[in-house]
Amino acid sequence: MSDTLKFYHAVNSPNSRRVRIFLAEKGLKPTLIPVDLGTGEQHSEAYRAINPRRVVPALVLEDGTTIGEVPAIMRYLDEAFPEMPLLGATPKDKGLVVMWERFAELEGFAPAMEGVRNKVERLKGRAVAGPHDYEQIPGLVDRSMLRLTNFLTDLNERLEQVPFLAGERFSAADITALVTIDFAKALEISIPQGHRALARWKDAISKRPSMSA
Repeated sequence: MSDTLKFYHAVNSPNSRRVRIFLAEKGLKPTLIPVDLGTGEQHSEAYRAINPRRVVPALVLEDGTTIGEVPAIMRYLDEAFPEMPLLGATPKDKGLVVMWERFAELEGFAPAMEGVRNKVERLKGRAVAGPHDYEQIPGLVDRSMLRLTNFLTDLNERLEQVPFLAGERFSAADITALVTIDFAKALEISIPQGHRALARWKDAISKRPSMSA
């Protein structure tokens, strides 16, 4: 039962949001436990005992096992609760979903995260999430913004061919792409006016009840 799971998350964490949307799409309701990133709760001894990497989100199973990292959490949830699969139902679909979710994460989400963490004042000395401190590199911000611009163009071209990123069905790839686009607003990047397919897709996806999770 999903109510035996504990999900450690942060309200404003885009990685946490990816999993919250995934959970909502599957109708799962674990116990939600907030982690206050603003006060550094992720570095507390209590949370380090749960996730030594000191990042959110983290899923704790009934036997106490912790699963961190968004793709791993999604994989567990899709296999443990196979109704409404979001990582594909057939071998072909699974391969396509992983491929396009990986594209969204590497070409969109990661540059957005890199840009924000190297730009935001309060993240000085914390340019990389995790247990180690790293100084910001301002020059990476411009590159991240260029990569995001290219990502939106590539995404638009893909969505001119298919209704959803991985093909005919909504999947985890759409979740990562949508969260990336919303997150990119922190860098003042939005969908260009000419990207009609991308705009239509975002409008339709944003109306799903899960997106408010």
